[in-house]
Amino acid sequence: MTSSVLISNLTQEWVESLRRWHLEFFFIPTTVVTLATLLANPVLLTCIFLSRALRQETRYLLVANTLIADMLFLILNMATVICNAVRAQIPWLLCEVITAVTVTAYCCAILTVTFMVVDTYAAVRWPLHYHDILPPARTHRILLVMWVVAAVYPFTMVIMMEDERGNPHGKVALCLAIISLGFLQLKDLWGIHIYFFVAALICTMLILYCYIRLYMVTRTQGIWQSRFSRARVTLLAHGLLLLFYFAPGFVFTMELFLFHSKHISQDVRVWVSTVNMCVFMLLPRAFAPYLYGLRYREISETLMQLLHQHRRLSQVTVS
Repeated sequence: MTSSVLISNLTQEWVESLRRWHLEFFFIPTTVVTLATLLANPVLLTCIFLSRALRQETRYLLVANTLIADMLFLILNMATVICNAVRAQIPWLLCEVITAVTVTAYCCAILTVTFMVVDTYAAVRWPLHYHDILPPARTHRILLVMWVVAAVYPFTMVIMMEDERGNPHGKVALCLAIISLGFLQLKDLWGIHIYFFVAALICTMLILYCYIRLYMVTRTQGIWQSRFSRARVTLLAHGLLLLFYFAPGFVFTMELFLFHSKHISQDVRVWVSTVNMCVFMLLPRAFAPYLYGLRYREISETLMQLLHQHRRLSQVTVS
């Protein structure tokens, strides 16, 4: 039996399980959270790009890149969830390209959040040489490299999946990465596991190293003495955000294991995949704009200035 027939059969079973548990209604919280985030992110991006001072700061360029990657992810994820809910027939190639771009945006966001920690460490460790180490031009090149690195492996997987596919022009009623990747050869699946594991391990070790070094450098300055000091609150908030960004990737890896396990029912696979896609992957993107807006005073001040200018223009227009 060809892989296209197997995928078609599995897709039909997946649809039946979704209908039986009415999981298509998960598109409602997905849509609400996505729209709320898509309303907040452009506001913060406007504050960053309209302020010359913020555009010259590496940390705000990193924030902007994270918000852009999150917006791209949310738009594609919501489009996929809605198409799956209405059973829209999507060409396999289009589904695979959407999946690759979604994974690229997800990975780029994680790389950028990781580099935020490195940027903070560099600013604290070498304050006099910080602007020479990371000028805006170099930051732009680093961000470009991040997008390229994040895109290489997903689009390589698209080429591999097209080679595995029996009917490249067929259509499918569900566009899910777990179904496409689940039918790759075992050696390719191990490559996926190794890729995600090594990438997550490198990012985690780099983050832990920078945080430990930051504590060692700043512990004599008294910023950690108070239980609710700004340093402690910032560390806690950023740590939770990092956890929310990394957790869905580990859950997706678990989905791949469940996909090939004969002792796991189809309903369990569908539930785990749906909750991860519609809840876990949205949490960091829902919290990020509000965390950045509250954490960085310059963004908050710029936002208040823009609102004040808009209010004054409105009063002048009315009068």
